[in-house]
Amino acid sequence: MTVTDELLSYDDAVAAYDPVMGLEVHVELNTASKMFCGCSTEFGADPNTQVCPVCLGLPGSLPVINRTAVESAIRIGLALSCEIAPWCRFARKNYFYPDMPKNFQTSQYDEPIAFDGWTELDVDGELFRIGIERAHMEEDTGKSLHVGGSTGRIHGAQYSLVDYNRAGIPLIEIVTKPIEGAVAKAPAVARAYVAHLRELLLALGVSDVRMEQGSLRCDVNLSLRPHGQDAYGLRTETKNVNSLRSVERAVRYEICRQAAALAAGDRVVQETRHWHEDTGVTTSGRSKEQAEDYRYFPEPDLVPLAPSREWIGELRATLPEPPREHRARLQAEWGFSDLEMRDVVGAGALLSIEQTVAAGSTPQAARKWWLSELARRANEQGVELTALPITPGQVAEVQGLVDAGRVNDKLAREVLDGVLAGEGTPEEVVTARGLEVVSDDAALGTAVDRAIEANPDVAEKVRGGKTAAAGALIGAVMKEMRGQADASRVRELILERLS
Repeated sequence: MTVTDELLSYDDAVAAYDPVMGLEVHVELNTASKMFCGCSTEFGADPNTQVCPVCLGLPGSLPVINRTAVESAIRIGLALSCEIAPWCRFARKNYFYPDMPKNFQTSQYDEPIAFDGWTELDVDGELFRIGIERAHMEEDTGKSLHVGGSTGRIHGAQYSLVDYNRAGIPLIEIVTKPIEGAVAKAPAVARAYVAHLRELLLALGVSDVRMEQGSLRCDVNLSLRPHGQDAYGLRTETKNVNSLRSVERAVRYEICRQAAALAAGDRVVQETRHWHEDTGVTTSGRSKEQAEDYRYFPEPDLVPLAPSREWIGELRATLPEPPREHRARLQAEWGFSDLEMRDVVGAGALLSIEQTVAAGSTPQAARKWWLSELARRANEQGVELTALPITPGQVAEVQGLVDAGRVNDKLAREVLDGVLAGEGTPEEVVTARGLEVVSDDAALGTAVDRAIEANPDVAEKVRGGKTAAAGALIGAVMKEMRGQADASRVRELILERLS
């Protein structure tokens, strides 16, 4: 381990240094076709089946701008309180990249469509105003698959495969201004900002923001400076972090790693770094000690964009309720306390709970399932809640089974297990596993009689008026019935027999 790979404790790191962050979030838009051609953007197709001469950059092919992508970019900019450029254009960003077939990326350089914005977020009761430097349009790259190595990266691989289906999908890159002053809350602020963006983008309807599929990715730029100094330190850029949990962990790790280097009298190397979800560390990528020279120049095959004020006004009228107002309204409707709502937002469960309520569940029941059972399973698997293979509608269906008395909470957890295991809908899982509550009084009565006979001392206490002692008998019945009994009905039958 080198000096710069050693870690200082987090408390010691933030006591000595002030973290400065810059977050670059890449958002794949959910347009039906690509940025400059008519190829499909559907996720999961066979490799290289959604390509054409334009997105492969073949000679003689000419791109055409996707109008819906431009509308989405403008709406994102407006939602982030950005200025919308009255005139902008695309540029060619030239660099060697094995999964960019044209060997340049069509992007925007010094003339982005949206710039100089801001947004606000609440982190543990403290309000942070995040400046937005720019939001610009570009196209995504293809995807490389390195085969034969142990890490999944090119080093040590026997060969590489390239899938160009993703090449040309519309991207919006949202770049913050330097985020300062968060100090110990820096990791939480980074996570909250990406979660806030995800919520906003979902409300706008411009992306599915599925981080596990790469449609929302974050590059984390971070540097440290001693408290009291104004000059920024040298920064690292941790690339393509693809979960809220990982954003928080990557910021925290880099703070500890860079602080250890500085405390030891070493220097931070300005470089890109790779985040490893399994080990929770970053490793060196490529050096950025020298200024990048991408040789940008205006894209000659695309006309400049000049969105009219009328068009911008029409798009502004389509903006949804701002996230803070949306959360405040839902909190009032649901009757959640400030702490309950903060937990919901912090877990990234707001939309899931909202959709579960819309599907028929009560807010408290929806909150219970998402923040207890499902959050625990997501944490065990190291994934986001939204990555679990269960829909809000299915969670509402599980609660509906509970409300109807067909399953109790214990059985409902087994139903969730079945749905998550891919065994079908909640109804299908109940049928296949035989999980429905036994409601036959004859069967329950037989089990009650056996419990009373097996526990005469407890039965005598209940006869003597100590009804709380009935809990032991209820437990015995539930055990015999494998949890498939209505505990309240079992209690009624016990008291009837012992009264």
